[in-house]
Amino acid sequence: MWLLEIREMTTLLNRELKQKVKEAAYIPAFGHSFLTPFYDFMMKWAARESTFKPKLVEQARIEKGQRVLDIGCGTATLTVLIKKTQSEVEVIGVDADPKVLEIARSKVLKAAVDIALDQGMVYELPYPDASFDRVVSSMVFHHLTREYKLHTLKEVFRVLRPEGELHIADLGKPQNAIMHLISLVIGRLEKTSDNVKGLLPEMLYDTGFDKVEETAKYMTIFGTVTLYKAQRPQFRSLRAPRRSS
Repeated sequence: MWLLEIREMTTLLNRELKQKVKEAAYIPAFGHSFLTPFYDFMMKWAARESTFKPKLVEQARIEKGQRVLDIGCGTATLTVLIKKTQSEVEVIGVDADPKVLEIARSKVLKAAVDIALDQGMVYELPYPDASFDRVVSSMVFHHLTREYKLHTLKEVFRVLRPEGELHIADLGKPQNAIMHLISLVIGRLEKTSDNVKGLLPEMLYDTGFDKVEETAKYMTIFGTVTLYKAQRPQFRSLRAPRRSS
């Protein structure tokens, strides 16, 4: 009897520990919950999302009948844009922040589009293997530690179908001195080190992706925003080849 009680107590403690780890790893928009209501304003006027998000959708080449997942969807600006651009696709957004999902649901309702919004961690996606043709991500990876960046990329690889594609817009290696200075300031607030060092392509290769490319760079007051694309190969090799320097 007491062994059963110990097992139940251990299980409960493990669940609580797991939840605390998730909460510790989770970072809300701009690093603080009180900034969430200002997220759309800042992204529109300071991060130039109206410029780079349409380009991200364009490069994804989303086709009729495909399933698309927006990880860390935030207030669903990109999620809604995808659905409006290609109405005959299934679009799902996932984010860990319940407050930001409330804003996202209001935005989806206002746009009168059919989009599913789920609450979940990007590094522990609640979806089956090989269930999406495209995964997109906008301004998410610089919030994550290196460990969680890699976990997230592995999860994206898992849920993508063979020859499915990942398309990312995020902070990248500064293209000039001004952007470098800005990245030093932003780096004090968020986990941008791997991004500004230009390590995301290497991480993509290490996770198993191929056809990794940097497709565009944009100057913003947050630093350089870079667009990336990568493909899950049809047959996974033991180690994907790295891009030559």
